[in-house]
Amino acid sequence: MPVWKEKKPDEAALASLLEAGIEPLVARLMANRGISAADIAGYLNPSLSALAKPDSLPGVSNAVDILLDHVKSGREIVVFGDYDCDGISASAIAVTAISSIGGKVSAFIPRRMGEGYGMTEASVARMLAEHPGVSLVVTVDNGIGSVREIAALKARGISVVVTDHHLPGETLPDADALVNPKVASPHELENLCGAAVAFFVANSLVSRAKATGLYTGPSLGEPLLVLAGLATVTDVMPICGQNRILVSEALRRFQNPDVRLPGRARRGAPAGLRELLKKAAKTTRTTLAARDFGFMLGPRINAVGRLEGEFGTAMDALRLMLSTDPAECGELAAKIDNCNASRKNYEKYMTDEAMKQVDESLGAQVISFEANVRDVHPGVAGIVASRVLDKIEHKVPVCVLVDGKGSSRAPSGYNVRDALAACSDCLSHFGGHAAAAGLGVKDGFIDAFRNAFSEACSRQAEAIPPDELAAVRYDAEIPTSAVTLALGKSVATMEPFGEGNPEPVFMLRGAKLDDIRTLGKADQPDKKPPRHVSFMLSDSHGSLRAVWWYHGDEIESIREKASAPVDVLFGVSVSDYCGEHVELRIVDIRPSEA
Repeated sequence: MPVWKEKKPDEAALASLLEAGIEPLVARLMANRGISAADIAGYLNPSLSALAKPDSLPGVSNAVDILLDHVKSGREIVVFGDYDCDGISASAIAVTAISSIGGKVSAFIPRRMGEGYGMTEASVARMLAEHPGVSLVVTVDNGIGSVREIAALKARGISVVVTDHHLPGETLPDADALVNPKVASPHELENLCGAAVAFFVANSLVSRAKATGLYTGPSLGEPLLVLAGLATVTDVMPICGQNRILVSEALRRFQNPDVRLPGRARRGAPAGLRELLKKAAKTTRTTLAARDFGFMLGPRINAVGRLEGEFGTAMDALRLMLSTDPAECGELAAKIDNCNASRKNYEKYMTDEAMKQVDESLGAQVISFEANVRDVHPGVAGIVASRVLDKIEHKVPVCVLVDGKGSSRAPSGYNVRDALAACSDCLSHFGGHAAAAGLGVKDGFIDAFRNAFSEACSRQAEAIPPDELAAVRYDAEIPTSAVTLALGKSVATMEPFGEGNPEPVFMLRGAKLDDIRTLGKADQPDKKPPRHVSFMLSDSHGSLRAVWWYHGDEIESIREKASAPVDVLFGVSVSDYCGEHVELRIVDIRPSEA
């Protein structure tokens, strides 16, 4: 059972905020996030004026030199992307920038099934077959680990520019230019996502093209900024510093009208993204939060890359981002939204089956499926790993494999990439971040990998203080009377939330649950339980309606818990549905310790 721990604010930061006149509870929330009075202006009002200059990212100037040379000479350029939201967004940014200044450019995105992530022998072979005249390959959101593939391209006389943000291996690729904040960057840029790296390169490219007279058109405007902000959220980058500026400005500008007057920049999100949001939200949204990027747009864009084939491909999502034709945008948005509905069905079935394989005594969970089983799809392994991690009581890293290939997710305190590196003898490939990684297990090595991965994660756990393991942290204990519309609006000023700037979590002790009901319709025709549950949460001060997302299948156990007082962790937000009101999002429930 995870330990609940109250965050302890930095006392000096808290004192400075109180002295500046910040309301005590809000001051505590800010101090818990490392914000002091000196940081208030930049934190509450992130501005593009504080965004770093593109050329401050090492390698950008060299990459732009090479790009401009190929654009001027009319040689063919291929943007080599990835099939997730970050990679697709980065591809759209690069293609838009290069084509806008007159470059001969195409996009190539590998197929998840059969080719795998990034540059592989299979994906490079298809790229060369489809683009036999390519002179320059520009990778986005990949390439840092493709030492052999890039060497093969160079041997054919093809130039290569690598733009990526993943951790490098022992050997860097011999690219003509390399832009990766994980290789070299000022501190404030080290946590950019792949699309943000592409955004910096694109800005520098267009600025230099203007300065040299190669390009005389309008600024590319806001669509590329929106794509960089969207990808920053969906790729779970820290929402601090430069990333906070990108995400905040992307959210603020998303719904701006698209202006095409002569000499004027395009404004707002790409038309296709606005159409996709309408499909996802079932209405036109006037304001957005980071959760809308992370839970509405991101999963839908990822879905076509995960379930490629009869449901479409990642190229459909790229076309959606690039299209300006209303009819095409509507058609692609509907196709992608339908694909996401199918993704939910696979996810639900696989999560239920995965929980049957969980062994809470192990130092890590390795869930294995065969691909030929009905309702199993390898493309949703990462999502299922996240769902299992959320559901298990003993929070340890989780791997979900389909025919030996899959994804892993880890709770705070672990480094899943390092754990996979310790098991490399069992793996055909692996790569990723501390919290999430992809992998392939060699044929016949599933059991050996399960043991080795569990041991590697157990060794990591030994270095983590016992009370820190899987601890769920909350900001403050408050009664229902403190959960007001004013609190919700104060919390909203701290947006955008995400990694590094977590949404505030509060604790209510000794509460009562009433009117427990499922929320929403069943996702499948055989009437499986809905995905969410809602209830009235009350104490001696009042009652509030709350929702526990993705826990609809646990409604009976929740009803059992409701027979006695419970302690509850929850977040608050403001909803304008059926009138402005504060809305509670449940994080966890336990028998009361009051």
